[in-house]
Amino acid sequence: MRATLVALAAALAACAPLAERADPASDAPEARVAAAHPFPAAATYAEALGRWRGAEDVNAWIGASFRYDGPRAMQLSETQRQRGARMPIHAPDRFFEEPSGVCVDLARFAVETLRAIDPASRPRYLMIEFDPVALAGNTLRRHWVAAYERDGALFVFADSKRPGHLAGPYASVEEFVAGYARYRGRQVVAHRELDTFERRLRTLAPRKPRESAPETR
Repeated sequence: MRATLVALAAALAACAPLAERADPASDAPEARVAAAHPFPAAATYAEALGRWRGAEDVNAWIGASFRYDGPRAMQLSETQRQRGARMPIHAPDRFFEEPSGVCVDLARFAVETLRAIDPASRPRYLMIEFDPVALAGNTLRRHWVAAYERDGALFVFADSKRPGHLAGPYASVEEFVAGYARYRGRQVVAHRELDTFERRLRTLAPRKPRESAPETR
């Protein structure tokens, strides 16, 4: 019975009124959903981990607390990475104290928090790669959200574009991505479910020493 009620609540949240078409040039919030699910108050991140029970608690806190950091989005853009700029992604405890950031900060908070309080839901990152857009001279391409499973269905949340919105249930990630592309008004080039937000460096095979050419007389 409880599982049925949870699924129904999630479905209703997914149907909450949102803009029919988002601004395609930004990951900033288009709409903020005030979740009907109340979350237990906590003074510290450690206390939140002890009191929160699942994605609904995390999602409700996000809806009430998250603030988008536009300048940081430019600093984390494809353009700045290609120039060698590197910035750390906010750790969950730091983000709880100061809930300001961009999509990947929010996704990290959601995934790592859910892994701590409800690992059976298989929390993971969903990276969506759009056709690139340019904003203030910076190329923006990737967008991050959090995904998890319950009762055999997929749910997606921690979206900087719509804080507090819990999307689902879906039969597959492809079903979510197709609808999300329409909402964002951008073509999705690729998407991947990942265990980490960190890029993995390719391991290169060691180069063999070049053989010396024989001397010619």
